[in-house]
Amino acid sequence: MFDKIYIEKLKSNFTEALRVILANKIRTLLTSLGIIFGVAAVITMLAIGNGAEKEILAQLELVGVNNIVITPISDKEENNNQDEEEGGTLEPKRFSKGLDMLDVNSIKKNIPSVKRVSPEIILETYVIKKGRQNSIKLIGVSEDYFTTSNINIESGKNFNQAQTESALPVCIIGKKIEKKLFTGESAIGKQIKVKDVWLQVVGVIEEKFVSETAQENLGIRNMNLDVYIPIKTFLIRYKDRKIISDKPIENTGGMIIFGGNQQGPKERIPRGNYHQIDKLVVQVNNSSELNATADVLSRMLKRRHNDMIDFEISIPIQLLKQQQKTKQIFNIVLSIIAGISLLIGGIGIMNIMLASVLERTKEIGIIRAIGATKEDVILQFLTESILVSIGGGIIGIILGILSSYILEITTGIETILSLSSILLSFFVATLIGLIFGIAPAKSAANKNPIEAIRHE
Repeated sequence: MFDKIYIEKLKSNFTEALRVILANKIRTLLTSLGIIFGVAAVITMLAIGNGAEKEILAQLELVGVNNIVITPISDKEENNNQDEEEGGTLEPKRFSKGLDMLDVNSIKKNIPSVKRVSPEIILETYVIKKGRQNSIKLIGVSEDYFTTSNINIESGKNFNQAQTESALPVCIIGKKIEKKLFTGESAIGKQIKVKDVWLQVVGVIEEKFVSETAQENLGIRNMNLDVYIPIKTFLIRYKDRKIISDKPIENTGGMIIFGGNQQGPKERIPRGNYHQIDKLVVQVNNSSELNATADVLSRMLKRRHNDMIDFEISIPIQLLKQQQKTKQIFNIVLSIIAGISLLIGGIGIMNIMLASVLERTKEIGIIRAIGATKEDVILQFLTESILVSIGGGIIGIILGILSSYILEITTGIETILSLSSILLSFFVATLIGLIFGIAPAKSAANKNPIEAIRHE
């Protein structure tokens, strides 16, 4: 019996609250604007945060765990840097052999914290299939490359020892290369012609999405369009930069001097890219050893390169953590803005509800005189406050979802909506209505019925 009476009261309060809200549509909408924009900001902020977290995790997967990346600096880049620093004067410098396979072997042999070493050589070339020519990147790698880069081989196998040591013409191709060259069929066991060498496909890597941000910030290629061959195969069958020229050459302070006639003028030109390999990924045993190993690598390579720093060492995971920290700060700022908007929305509700109490003083006195209790009045005004917040919350959720999609389409920033963020926003909106509706409701309930009836 008690439950039925309570339910009837709730229905009556809901109906009356709805009547009051519909009678003041414009005022109600203006009151709920703070809630609308606050909820929309919360949903959009959480969607951006989820998208950023997914992107960071994807980039972590792409760069691998506990990796140190060593990239060579070409002679042209060094000369440009020196020109900028020294006002255009280029002084002779020491000779460096460049980053090469001897460095790879030395790192493997002498640094105990190193788990794997994966050199890469990159050549922009083309593949020919059925008379069609497609641009690709040919990558010379070791068998450890796919492990250090977290790349799974979807079909076929990795290079075996015989293939790597004997420089056999075999390759592992990206998934998009297989789709383009072998539509509707498996590429395993078939041959492709890369430049002027026929290569047998022994594996196809799993397709991975690589965002433009990852390609720019971390120097990651779109591996789905690459062709991988054993590094020894690359050096023997394609190009080895250690083999420079058949012409007489003379080293002079980092410059190459060409000239068959010793008495004639000699042409001094930069050595260009004299490095045998284009990238070297060193994987350490534990993440705690990253900085120490990077320091050892720097000193070792500097010594091996005749005290020339013609290489750059970076730790991708640390760059990503810094990027993640920056995005977290950004999300915190957005959260504060959304919180302020919700707070303003709550204050707006309280202000309008207090004004409503003053406008309806006589009405409050009448319903109190005919038997309504203080609790009934409090419940009536709380219902109105909560309904305003819920209405604003629903509109805010719709606006937040639309904003997330529009933001992703217009800016390319990935946003991920989650049910938890929507439910959280709805709960916060309802809570705001409840909290900021208490003061006006109590103010209405505490009015003296007789004085309220006499109020003009």
